[in-house]
Amino acid sequence: MSRIVHVNGAYLPEANAMISVFDRGFLMADAVYEVTSVLGGRLVDFAGHCRRLARSLDALEMTNPHPDDGWLAIHREMVARNALEDGMVYLQVTRGNPGDRDFAYPAPETAPTVVLFTQSKPGLADAPAARTGWQVITIPDLRWGRRDIKTTQLLYPSMGKMMARAAGADDAWFTEDGQVTEGTSNNAYIVRGNRIITRALGQDILHGITRAAVLRLAAEAQMEIEERPFTITEAQGADEAFVTSASAFVMPVVSIDGTRIGTGRPGPVAARLREIYLDEARRSAV
Repeated sequence: MSRIVHVNGAYLPEANAMISVFDRGFLMADAVYEVTSVLGGRLVDFAGHCRRLARSLDALEMTNPHPDDGWLAIHREMVARNALEDGMVYLQVTRGNPGDRDFAYPAPETAPTVVLFTQSKPGLADAPAARTGWQVITIPDLRWGRRDIKTTQLLYPSMGKMMARAAGADDAWFTEDGQVTEGTSNNAYIVRGNRIITRALGQDILHGITRAAVLRLAAEAQMEIEERPFTITEAQGADEAFVTSASAFVMPVVSIDGTRIGTGRPGPVAARLREIYLDEARRSAV
């Protein structure tokens, strides 16, 4: 069945969904995006994604085309029209089509371009990798300095995923000044005893929506949280490691650059966090 795609207020068969070649998202990656998971036909952490979208748009001096309730209505319509049970809704907002290519921003009245599409992922919450864990490699972090803005400038993360694939791994962790920043599309953590260690929020990492929820749930479960950088060597000597993202939820990491982490199997902290996060996600989804 052909998907229905949303383009600037119209719901279209995917084959008919088009934007201008002069759109700044296409020419300049002048765009922000969000990916919201769907479980049982309902949107997970939706309010958090709306807040981050607004923050990203504000940071780039772009207009937010809809209030939160408008975004919710559009997302729900996309879920319904595509009969989406488990999967994701991708949303992208660009600075629009100024009619030609130019480095300067177009006039403020230029309408933004809004695109949404769905991806069906049956059994999204039951990924076999959660039972075996990921292997990751580390690579230098060569991205731009405003990683806290969720832009569509994703070439280097894509390169990182390809480097991981070539090395027989599942993902790559970025490193800067000898310390881990984050994964290619996820936030990174290590565990020492009952203490969860992850880099503090700043301009050098994405402000993960799943990260915020998992750390809140960890605190409620009486787990200790330490927000600070950590090195590759410290990570390789940790009891556990894991990542969080909207699509992977909580995913254990069992090796880093070929070094086994802990027992080499998913540990109890990551397993518990995945369990309580998914329970909460299903209860609070809209």
